[in-house]
Amino acid sequence: MKSVEEQLALIKRGAEEILVESELVEKLKRGQPLRIKAGFDPTAPDLHLGHTVLINKLRQFQELGHQVVFLIGDFTGMIGDPSGKSATRPPLTREQVLENAETYKAQVFKILDPAKTEVAFNSTWMDKLTPADFIRLASQYTVARMLERDDFSKRYATNQPIAIHEFLYPLVQGYDSVALRADVELGGTDQKFNLLMGRELQRSYGQASQCIVTMPLLEGLDGVKKMSKSLGNYVGIQEAPGVMYSKLVSIPDALMWRYFELLSFRSVEEIGQFKLDIESGANPRDIKIKLAEEIVARFHGEAAAASAHRSAGNRMRDGELPEDLPEIELVAAEDMPIAALLNKAGLVKNAAMARDLLGAGSVRVDGEVVDRTFICRLGAVHVCQAGKKAFARIVLKAE
Repeated sequence: MKSVEEQLALIKRGAEEILVESELVEKLKRGQPLRIKAGFDPTAPDLHLGHTVLINKLRQFQELGHQVVFLIGDFTGMIGDPSGKSATRPPLTREQVLENAETYKAQVFKILDPAKTEVAFNSTWMDKLTPADFIRLASQYTVARMLERDDFSKRYATNQPIAIHEFLYPLVQGYDSVALRADVELGGTDQKFNLLMGRELQRSYGQASQCIVTMPLLEGLDGVKKMSKSLGNYVGIQEAPGVMYSKLVSIPDALMWRYFELLSFRSVEEIGQFKLDIESGANPRDIKIKLAEEIVARFHGEAAAASAHRSAGNRMRDGELPEDLPEIELVAAEDMPIAALLNKAGLVKNAAMARDLLGAGSVRVDGEVVDRTFICRLGAVHVCQAGKKAFARIVLKAE
């Protein structure tokens, strides 16, 4: 096992905050594997690169010799995490949650070592709690403390309804740490309230408090809003190699260092050398290709990564996307149909030409042929190709 200093340096890489760092150092000094917990509610069937920021950190803990617990929130998924939400989430059925959970297990083992990963479901212990147990759990926190939470306080101040079951979510997430006897819990910065709940409940149940490592929320392809499938600014880890490649190669130059820090397993020294290369005149696109090939190889294998540039689909007929791929920013009040987007971006002469190309299967978005039903969401970033020669990276921004 590495020294405490070496472990701490790797744990801190890309992390937003460690609470409490001195406590974590004391835990590491024991020289024993720690139990590292991260929970994921299977609210959708697929994951994107934003989700992998936490999973990548779990892998680093595995490499340091610690025991990773990948917690699937099949119970909490039916409640719906209120973090960052301005309205009550509709709860999922158990069938939906379990179906999504199966796909999660298949996806995360492209990053984590299955032999070193404990997969847990929080229904295992939550289903066993009696009504009296739930009352005891609910008694550990006050309504006033719950309303200190930013999203709850905003909804309360604006008379937006808060359902009672939403107050239960942080309590259940915190109790997961009790059930698993977690030494460390990982979560996004938007999860800080829930993570701290775990520390408090562990003390209430006579356990040592877990340490917390918060990770930043990964910006999407637009470099502004967090990566989200609903915004269309995402890279799905099950997307075709060519689609992943073309999206990553087309990210803004300023965003690639953020992606290297949070998504790459290359050493800090190697990434530092890339920065020096660019300062010395190297083309940023060549560095983004290295990032794209690393990510594609992780999820699709080395062979797919080697050929991804040929299968990108949204390239010109006689070669790859050019280095000077034009970027067009459009401003709109609402989501935009693809025909209108192409017309407004100037990739077609008029709306009629857009419809003709769409009907002929000659329009591609991020390498995939689309038809006139495709909608570009506000905040989305897409590489669009209309016909053989008209292409651009288009950013659709809200007014």
